[in-house]
Amino acid sequence: MEIGKLVEWNPWWENKNLLTNLTGKPRPAYNILVNSIKIKEITIITGVRRAGKSTLMYQMIENLFAKNIDPKQILFVNLEDKTLSKDSLEDIYLTYRKDINPDKRAYIFLDEIHKREGWESWVRKKYDLKTNDKFIISGSCSYLLKKEYSTLLTGRNLTFEVFPSSFDEFLLFKKVIINKKDIKKGIILEKTKNSILKNLNEYLNIGGFPEIEFKQKDYQMKILKQYFDDILFKDIIDRFNLNSQKTEDLALFFITNVTSLVSLRNIRNSLNLSYDTIKEYMSHFKDAFLFFTLDYFSYSLKEQKTMASKVYCVDSGLRNAVSFKFSRDLGKLAENLVFVELKRRENEFYYWKTPKEEVDFVIKEKNNSLTAINVSYTDEIDDRETRGLLNFNKQFEKCKKLILLTKDLEKKEKGILFIPLWKWLIITDK
Repeated sequence: MEIGKLVEWNPWWENKNLLTNLTGKPRPAYNILVNSIKIKEITIITGVRRAGKSTLMYQMIENLFAKNIDPKQILFVNLEDKTLSKDSLEDIYLTYRKDINPDKRAYIFLDEIHKREGWESWVRKKYDLKTNDKFIISGSCSYLLKKEYSTLLTGRNLTFEVFPSSFDEFLLFKKVIINKKDIKKGIILEKTKNSILKNLNEYLNIGGFPEIEFKQKDYQMKILKQYFDDILFKDIIDRFNLNSQKTEDLALFFITNVTSLVSLRNIRNSLNLSYDTIKEYMSHFKDAFLFFTLDYFSYSLKEQKTMASKVYCVDSGLRNAVSFKFSRDLGKLAENLVFVELKRRENEFYYWKTPKEEVDFVIKEKNNSLTAINVSYTDEIDDRETRGLLNFNKQFEKCKKLILLTKDLEKKEKGILFIPLWKWLIITDK
Protein backbone atom coordinates (compact mmCIF):
# COMPACT_ATOMS: atom_id res chain seq x y z
CA MET A 1 0.00 0.00 0.00
CA GLU A 2 0.99 3.65 -0.37
CA ILE A 3 2.22 5.44 2.75
CA GLY A 4 0.20 8.49 1.67
CA LYS A 5 -2.97 6.74 2.82
CA LEU A 6 -1.67 6.76 6.39
CA VAL A 7 -0.25 10.28 6.39
CA GLU A 8 -3.71 11.85 6.40
CA TRP A 9 -4.60 10.05 9.63
CA ASN A 10 -1.30 10.93 11.29
CA PRO A 11 -0.73 14.69 10.91
CA TRP A 12 1.67 14.67 13.88
CA TRP A 13 4.32 13.00 11.70
CA GLU A 14 4.69 16.44 10.17
CA ASN A 15 3.85 18.61 13.18
CA LYS A 16 2.63 17.26 16.51
CA ASN A 17 0.80 20.52 17.23
CA LEU A 18 -1.74 19.48 14.60
CA LEU A 19 -3.19 17.08 17.19
CA THR A 20 -4.64 19.94 19.26
CA ASN A 21 -8.02 20.15 17.53
CA LEU A 22 -8.66 16.41 17.93
CA THR A 23 -8.33 15.90 21.67
CA GLY A 24 -11.65 17.39 22.86
CA LYS A 25 -12.45 17.97 26.52
CA PRO A 26 -10.80 15.90 29.28
CA ARG A 27 -13.04 13.17 30.73
CA PRO A 28 -11.69 12.37 34.21
CA ALA A 29 -14.06 9.38 34.50
CA TYR A 30 -11.91 7.64 31.88
CA ASN A 31 -8.49 8.47 33.30
CA ILE A 32 -7.76 4.80 33.91
CA LEU A 33 -8.51 4.10 30.24
CA VAL A 34 -6.24 6.91 29.04
CA ASN A 35 -3.48 5.78 31.41
CA SER A 36 -3.66 2.20 30.11
CA ILE A 37 -1.25 3.39 27.39
CA LYS A 38 1.47 2.50 29.93
CA ILE A 39 0.77 -1.23 30.15
CA LYS A 40 1.64 -3.95 27.67
CA GLU A 41 -1.86 -5.49 27.47
CA ILE A 42 -4.07 -4.65 24.49
CA THR A 43 -6.46 -1.79 25.32
CA ILE A 44 -9.92 -2.42 23.89
CA ILE A 45 -12.45 0.42 23.85
CA THR A 46 -16.12 -0.33 23.18
CA GLY A 47 -19.26 1.77 23.16
CA VAL A 48 -21.96 3.35 21.07
CA ARG A 49 -20.96 5.34 17.98
CA ARG A 50 -20.11 9.03 18.73
CA ALA A 51 -19.66 8.42 22.47
CA GLY A 52 -16.09 9.71 22.33
CA LYS A 53 -13.94 6.60 21.79
CA SER A 54 -11.76 8.21 19.09
CA THR A 55 -11.33 11.36 21.18
CA LEU A 56 -10.07 9.30 24.11
CA MET A 57 -7.57 7.67 21.75
CA TYR A 58 -6.35 11.12 20.72
CA GLN A 59 -6.01 12.03 24.40
CA MET A 60 -3.81 8.95 24.84
CA ILE A 61 -1.67 10.19 21.96
CA GLU A 62 -1.47 13.62 23.59
CA ASN A 63 -0.20 11.96 26.77
CA LEU A 64 2.51 10.22 24.76
CA PHE A 65 3.64 13.57 23.39
CA ALA A 66 3.79 14.91 26.95
CA LYS A 67 6.30 12.12 27.65
CA ASN A 68 8.38 13.21 24.64
CA ILE A 69 7.58 10.14 22.57
CA ASP A 70 8.66 10.59 18.94
CA PRO A 71 5.47 11.31 16.90
CA LYS A 72 6.57 8.74 14.33
CA GLN A 73 6.22 6.04 16.99
CA ILE A 74 2.46 6.58 16.85
CA LEU A 75 0.18 5.15 14.17
CA PHE A 76 -3.55 5.96 14.12
CA VAL A 77 -5.91 4.44 11.55
CA ASN A 78 -9.69 4.67 11.25
CA LEU A 79 -10.70 1.48 9.49
CA GLU A 80 -13.96 2.99 8.26
CA ASP A 81 -11.86 4.91 5.73
CA LYS A 82 -12.96 3.50 2.37
CA THR A 83 -9.56 4.20 0.83
CA LEU A 84 -8.17 1.54 3.18
CA SER A 85 -10.87 -1.05 2.49
CA LYS A 86 -8.59 -3.24 0.35
CA ASP A 87 -5.60 -3.00 2.69
CA SER A 88 -5.21 -5.71 5.30
CA LEU A 89 -4.04 -5.00 8.84
CA GLU A 90 -0.75 -6.64 7.92
CA ASP A 91 -0.39 -4.36 4.85
CA ILE A 92 -0.98 -1.29 7.03
CA TYR A 93 1.44 -2.50 9.71
CA LEU A 94 4.25 -3.43 7.32
CA THR A 95 3.96 -0.17 5.37
CA TYR A 96 4.18 1.82 8.61
CA ARG A 97 7.13 -0.22 9.84
CA LYS A 98 8.95 0.02 6.51
CA ASP A 99 8.48 3.71 5.79
CA ILE A 100 7.98 5.42 9.15
CA ASN A 101 9.19 3.44 12.16
CA PRO A 102 11.38 0.43 11.38
CA ASP A 103 12.62 -0.47 14.86
CA LYS A 104 11.36 1.74 17.73
CA ARG A 105 8.46 0.85 20.00
CA ALA A 106 5.16 1.61 18.25
CA TYR A 107 1.82 2.71 19.68
CA ILE A 108 -0.77 1.46 17.22
CA PHE A 109 -4.32 2.82 17.38
CA LEU A 110 -6.86 0.93 15.27
CA ASP A 111 -10.25 2.68 15.34
CA GLU A 112 -13.43 0.82 14.29
CA ILE A 113 -11.52 -2.48 14.30
CA HIS A 114 -14.69 -4.50 13.64
CA LYS A 115 -14.43 -3.46 10.00
CA ARG A 116 -11.70 -6.10 9.61
CA GLU A 117 -12.58 -9.78 9.81
CA GLY A 118 -10.03 -11.84 11.72
CA TRP A 119 -8.62 -8.80 13.53
CA GLU A 120 -8.48 -10.68 16.84
CA SER A 121 -6.21 -13.42 15.44
CA TRP A 122 -3.92 -10.83 13.88
CA VAL A 123 -3.63 -8.78 17.08
CA ARG A 124 -3.08 -11.89 19.21
CA LYS A 125 -0.27 -13.07 16.95
CA LYS A 126 1.52 -9.73 17.26
CA TYR A 127 1.07 -9.83 21.03
CA ASP A 128 2.28 -13.42 21.40
CA LEU A 129 5.29 -12.80 19.16
CA LYS A 130 6.18 -9.98 21.57
CA THR A 131 6.55 -7.44 18.79
CA ASN A 132 7.60 -4.04 20.07
CA ASP A 133 4.05 -2.68 19.86
CA LYS A 134 1.30 -1.44 22.14
CA PHE A 135 -2.14 -1.92 20.56
CA ILE A 136 -5.15 0.26 21.34
CA ILE A 137 -8.27 -0.79 19.44
CA SER A 138 -11.86 0.39 19.39
CA GLY A 139 -15.17 -0.63 17.89
CA SER A 140 -18.88 0.13 18.01
CA CYS A 141 -20.09 -3.45 18.14
CA SER A 142 -20.30 -5.38 21.40
CA TYR A 143 -20.64 -8.72 19.61
CA LEU A 144 -17.22 -8.41 18.06
CA LEU A 145 -15.59 -6.89 21.08
CA LYS A 146 -17.03 -9.19 23.71
CA LYS A 147 -17.61 -12.58 22.12
CA GLU A 148 -15.24 -13.03 19.22
CA TYR A 149 -12.13 -11.93 21.04
CA SER A 150 -12.91 -13.65 24.35
CA THR A 151 -11.27 -16.98 23.57
CA LEU A 152 -8.35 -15.57 21.60
CA LEU A 153 -7.41 -12.58 23.74
CA THR A 154 -8.15 -13.80 27.27
CA GLY A 155 -5.49 -12.50 29.63
CA ARG A 156 -4.02 -10.27 26.95
CA ASN A 157 -6.39 -7.31 27.10
CA LEU A 158 -8.17 -4.73 29.21
CA THR A 159 -11.63 -3.70 27.99
CA PHE A 160 -13.32 -0.37 28.67
CA GLU A 161 -16.89 0.57 27.76
CA VAL A 162 -17.41 4.24 26.90
CA PHE A 163 -20.81 5.86 27.35
CA PRO A 164 -22.11 9.28 26.35
CA SER A 165 -21.23 11.85 29.02
CA SER A 166 -22.66 11.39 32.50
CA PHE A 167 -24.45 14.30 34.17
CA ASP A 168 -21.33 14.78 36.27
CA GLU A 169 -19.31 15.24 33.06
CA PHE A 170 -22.04 17.41 31.54
CA LEU A 171 -21.71 19.87 34.44
CA LEU A 172 -17.94 19.80 34.06
CA PHE A 173 -18.23 20.67 30.36
CA LYS A 174 -20.67 23.45 31.26
CA LYS A 175 -18.15 24.80 33.79
CA VAL A 176 -20.64 24.48 36.67
CA ILE A 177 -18.36 24.33 39.71
CA ILE A 178 -19.62 22.17 42.56
CA ASN A 179 -18.12 21.03 45.85
CA LYS A 180 -19.26 17.44 46.34
CA LYS A 181 -18.11 17.31 49.97
CA ASP A 182 -20.20 20.37 50.82
CA ILE A 183 -23.22 19.03 48.91
CA LYS A 184 -23.04 15.79 50.91
CA LYS A 185 -23.24 17.93 54.04
CA GLY A 186 -26.22 19.83 52.64
CA ILE A 187 -24.22 22.99 51.98
CA ILE A 188 -25.19 24.47 48.63
CA LEU A 189 -26.21 27.94 47.46
CA GLU A 190 -29.67 28.28 45.94
CA LYS A 191 -28.09 29.82 42.86
CA THR A 192 -25.86 26.77 42.40
CA LYS A 193 -28.75 24.35 42.86
CA ASN A 194 -30.88 26.25 40.36
CA SER A 195 -28.02 26.04 37.87
CA ILE A 196 -27.76 22.28 38.44
CA LEU A 197 -31.52 21.79 37.95
CA LYS A 198 -31.49 23.92 34.80
CA ASN A 199 -28.64 21.86 33.38
CA LEU A 200 -30.35 18.61 34.36
CA ASN A 201 -33.41 19.60 32.32
CA GLU A 202 -31.15 20.36 29.37
CA TYR A 203 -29.32 17.05 29.86
CA LEU A 204 -32.62 15.15 29.88
CA ASN A 205 -33.49 16.84 26.61
CA ILE A 206 -30.27 16.67 24.56
CA GLY A 207 -28.51 13.77 26.30
CA GLY A 208 -24.81 13.27 26.78
CA PHE A 209 -23.17 12.77 23.40
CA PRO A 210 -20.01 14.86 23.91
CA GLU A 211 -20.26 17.11 20.85
CA ILE A 212 -23.99 17.89 21.01
CA GLU A 213 -23.95 20.47 23.79
CA PHE A 214 -21.48 22.57 21.81
CA LYS A 215 -23.71 22.70 18.73
CA GLN A 216 -26.21 25.48 18.05
CA LYS A 217 -29.56 24.62 19.61
CA ASP A 218 -31.34 24.75 16.24
CA TYR A 219 -29.19 21.86 15.01
CA GLN A 220 -28.89 19.64 18.10
CA MET A 221 -31.90 17.42 17.37
CA LYS A 222 -31.06 17.18 13.66
CA ILE A 223 -27.54 16.00 14.51
CA LEU A 224 -28.87 13.50 17.06
CA LYS A 225 -31.28 12.14 14.46
CA GLN A 226 -28.29 11.68 12.15
CA TYR A 227 -26.45 9.82 14.93
CA PHE A 228 -29.44 7.52 15.29
CA ASP A 229 -29.55 6.88 11.54
CA ASP A 230 -25.81 6.22 11.41
CA ILE A 231 -26.04 3.66 14.21
CA LEU A 232 -29.05 2.04 12.60
CA PHE A 233 -27.62 1.81 9.09
CA LYS A 234 -23.84 1.56 9.55
CA ASP A 235 -23.70 -0.60 12.66
CA ILE A 236 -26.84 -2.68 12.20
CA ILE A 237 -28.56 -2.75 8.79
CA ASP A 238 -25.48 -2.66 6.54
CA ARG A 239 -23.30 -4.80 8.76
CA PHE A 240 -25.80 -7.62 9.20
CA ASN A 241 -27.62 -7.19 5.87
CA LEU A 242 -31.01 -6.69 7.53
CA ASN A 243 -34.32 -5.57 6.04
CA SER A 244 -34.18 -1.79 6.45
CA GLN A 245 -37.94 -1.25 6.83
CA LYS A 246 -38.31 -3.95 9.49
CA THR A 247 -35.27 -2.65 11.34
CA GLU A 248 -36.53 0.93 11.33
CA ASP A 249 -40.03 -0.13 12.41
CA LEU A 250 -38.69 -2.15 15.33
CA ALA A 251 -36.27 0.59 16.38
CA LEU A 252 -39.09 3.15 16.33
CA PHE A 253 -41.27 0.80 18.39
CA PHE A 254 -38.55 0.47 21.04
CA ILE A 255 -37.69 4.15 21.16
CA THR A 256 -41.34 5.15 21.62
CA ASN A 257 -41.72 2.54 24.38
CA VAL A 258 -38.61 3.40 26.38
CA THR A 259 -38.95 2.32 30.07
CA SER A 260 -41.99 0.15 29.19
CA LEU A 261 -42.48 -3.58 29.40
CA VAL A 262 -42.15 -5.21 26.00
CA SER A 263 -42.85 -8.83 25.16
CA LEU A 264 -42.36 -10.79 21.96
CA ARG A 265 -46.11 -11.17 21.70
CA ASN A 266 -47.00 -7.48 21.84
CA ILE A 267 -44.20 -6.61 19.40
CA ARG A 268 -45.41 -9.30 17.00
CA ASN A 269 -48.98 -8.07 17.25
CA SER A 270 -47.94 -4.45 16.72
CA LEU A 271 -45.49 -4.94 13.85
CA ASN A 272 -46.44 -8.31 12.36
CA LEU A 273 -42.89 -9.62 12.75
CA SER A 274 -41.94 -13.20 13.57
CA TYR A 275 -40.51 -14.11 16.96
CA ASP A 276 -37.19 -15.10 15.36
CA THR A 277 -36.91 -11.77 13.53
CA ILE A 278 -37.62 -9.80 16.71
CA LYS A 279 -35.01 -11.77 18.69
CA GLU A 280 -32.39 -11.45 15.94
CA TYR A 281 -32.89 -7.73 15.39
CA MET A 282 -32.99 -6.98 19.10
CA SER A 283 -29.65 -8.75 19.57
CA HIS A 284 -28.16 -6.45 16.92
CA PHE A 285 -29.61 -3.37 18.63
CA LYS A 286 -27.86 -4.47 21.82
CA ASP A 287 -24.63 -5.22 19.98
CA ALA A 288 -24.60 -1.64 18.66
CA PHE A 289 -25.25 -0.30 22.19
CA LEU A 290 -28.43 1.39 20.97
CA PHE A 291 -31.00 -0.36 23.18
CA PHE A 292 -30.81 -2.41 26.35
CA THR A 293 -33.31 -4.66 28.08
CA LEU A 294 -33.86 -5.13 31.79
CA ASP A 295 -34.95 -8.47 33.24
CA TYR A 296 -37.41 -9.19 36.04
CA PHE A 297 -35.94 -9.75 39.50
CA SER A 298 -36.41 -13.26 40.84
CA TYR A 299 -34.26 -15.90 42.49
CA SER A 300 -35.86 -18.33 40.04
CA LEU A 301 -34.18 -18.16 36.64
CA LYS A 302 -37.25 -19.76 35.05
CA GLU A 303 -39.56 -17.07 36.46
CA GLN A 304 -37.09 -14.36 35.47
CA LYS A 305 -37.02 -15.48 31.86
CA THR A 306 -40.77 -15.95 31.47
CA MET A 307 -41.51 -12.36 32.44
CA ALA A 308 -41.42 -9.52 29.90
CA SER A 309 -38.39 -7.22 29.84
CA LYS A 310 -38.24 -3.43 29.99
CA VAL A 311 -36.48 -1.54 27.21
CA TYR A 312 -34.14 1.45 27.53
CA CYS A 313 -32.16 3.64 25.12
CA VAL A 314 -28.47 4.49 25.49
CA ASP A 315 -29.17 8.24 25.47
CA SER A 316 -32.22 10.39 26.13
CA GLY A 317 -31.20 12.84 23.41
CA LEU A 318 -31.42 10.09 20.78
CA ARG A 319 -34.84 9.16 22.06
CA ASN A 320 -36.07 12.77 21.93
CA ALA A 321 -34.68 13.33 18.44
CA VAL A 322 -36.58 10.35 17.02
CA SER A 323 -39.74 10.05 19.10
CA PHE A 324 -42.58 12.48 19.77
CA LYS A 325 -42.22 14.29 23.09
CA PHE A 326 -44.95 14.96 25.63
CA SER A 327 -44.84 16.71 28.99
CA ARG A 328 -45.37 13.42 30.82
CA ASP A 329 -42.23 12.04 29.20
CA LEU A 330 -40.00 13.77 31.78
CA GLY A 331 -40.54 10.90 34.20
CA LYS A 332 -39.63 8.35 31.52
CA LEU A 333 -36.51 10.31 30.57
CA ALA A 334 -35.45 10.45 34.21
CA GLU A 335 -35.92 6.69 34.58
CA ASN A 336 -33.98 6.06 31.37
CA LEU A 337 -31.22 8.32 32.66
CA VAL A 338 -30.98 6.34 35.91
CA PHE A 339 -30.83 3.07 33.94
CA VAL A 340 -27.87 4.30 31.86
CA GLU A 341 -26.12 5.62 34.97
CA LEU A 342 -26.48 2.22 36.66
CA LYS A 343 -25.00 0.61 33.53
CA ARG A 344 -22.17 3.14 33.62
CA ARG A 345 -21.49 2.21 37.23
CA GLU A 346 -21.41 -1.48 36.26
CA ASN A 347 -24.20 -2.50 38.60
CA GLU A 348 -26.06 -5.78 38.30
CA PHE A 349 -29.72 -4.79 38.42
CA TYR A 350 -33.31 -5.77 37.52
CA TYR A 351 -36.90 -4.53 37.84
CA TRP A 352 -39.68 -5.98 40.02
CA LYS A 353 -43.42 -5.83 39.50
CA THR A 354 -46.73 -7.16 40.80
CA PRO A 355 -50.18 -6.40 39.33
CA LYS A 356 -50.42 -3.33 41.58
CA GLU A 357 -46.85 -2.33 42.43
CA GLU A 358 -43.48 -1.87 40.83
CA VAL A 359 -39.85 -1.19 41.69
CA ASP A 360 -37.97 0.40 38.81
CA PHE A 361 -34.55 -0.94 39.75
CA VAL A 362 -33.37 -3.69 42.08
CA ILE A 363 -29.58 -3.64 42.48
CA LYS A 364 -27.67 -6.70 43.60
CA GLU A 365 -24.85 -5.23 45.63
CA LYS A 366 -21.41 -6.84 45.89
CA ASN A 367 -22.18 -8.06 49.43
CA ASN A 368 -25.34 -9.80 48.07
CA SER A 369 -27.69 -7.30 49.70
CA LEU A 370 -30.38 -5.58 47.62
CA THR A 371 -31.08 -1.90 46.97
CA ALA A 372 -34.50 -0.94 45.60
CA ILE A 373 -34.92 2.30 43.64
CA ASN A 374 -37.99 4.05 42.26
CA VAL A 375 -37.70 7.12 40.06
CA SER A 376 -40.34 9.85 40.35
CA TYR A 377 -39.12 13.09 38.80
CA THR A 378 -41.51 15.22 40.84
CA ASP A 379 -41.89 16.36 44.44
CA GLU A 380 -45.56 15.32 44.56
CA ILE A 381 -45.02 11.64 45.23
CA ASP A 382 -47.74 9.13 44.31
CA ASP A 383 -48.47 6.55 47.04
CA ARG A 384 -47.74 3.69 44.66
CA GLU A 385 -44.09 4.76 44.46
CA THR A 386 -43.56 4.28 48.20
CA ARG A 387 -45.91 1.29 48.39
CA GLY A 388 -43.89 -0.60 45.81
CA LEU A 389 -40.66 -0.07 47.73
CA LEU A 390 -42.16 -1.01 51.10
CA ASN A 391 -43.80 -4.18 49.82
CA PHE A 392 -40.64 -5.26 48.04
CA ASN A 393 -38.80 -4.72 51.31
CA LYS A 394 -41.29 -7.00 53.10
CA GLN A 395 -40.85 -9.81 50.61
CA PHE A 396 -37.06 -9.81 50.35
CA GLU A 397 -35.08 -9.85 53.58
CA LYS A 398 -31.84 -9.04 51.77
CA CYS A 399 -33.20 -5.62 50.83
CA LYS A 400 -31.13 -3.19 52.91
CA LYS A 401 -31.79 0.15 51.24
CA LEU A 402 -34.87 1.85 49.78
CA ILE A 403 -34.41 4.93 47.59
CA LEU A 404 -36.94 7.20 45.93
CA LEU A 405 -35.41 9.63 43.45
CA THR A 406 -37.31 12.93 43.28
CA LYS A 407 -36.94 16.29 41.59
CA ASP A 408 -35.80 18.20 44.68
CA LEU A 409 -37.47 16.57 47.72
CA GLU A 410 -35.07 15.22 50.33
CA LYS A 411 -36.07 13.41 53.51
CA LYS A 412 -36.24 10.00 55.17
CA GLU A 413 -39.63 8.47 55.84
CA LYS A 414 -40.68 4.89 56.70
CA GLY A 415 -37.15 3.73 55.96
CA ILE A 416 -37.17 5.27 52.47
CA LEU A 417 -34.48 7.75 51.47
CA PHE A 418 -35.97 10.50 49.30
CA ILE A 419 -33.04 11.84 47.26
CA PRO A 420 -33.11 14.51 44.54
CA LEU A 421 -32.12 12.98 41.22
CA TRP A 422 -29.47 15.66 40.61
CA LYS A 423 -27.84 14.87 43.94
CA TRP A 424 -27.86 11.10 43.38
CA LEU A 425 -26.24 11.59 39.97
CA ILE A 426 -23.33 13.71 41.16
CA ILE A 427 -22.46 12.53 44.68
CA THR A 428 -23.45 8.89 44.93
CA ASP A 429 -20.37 6.70 45.05
CA LYS A 430 -19.65 5.29 41.61
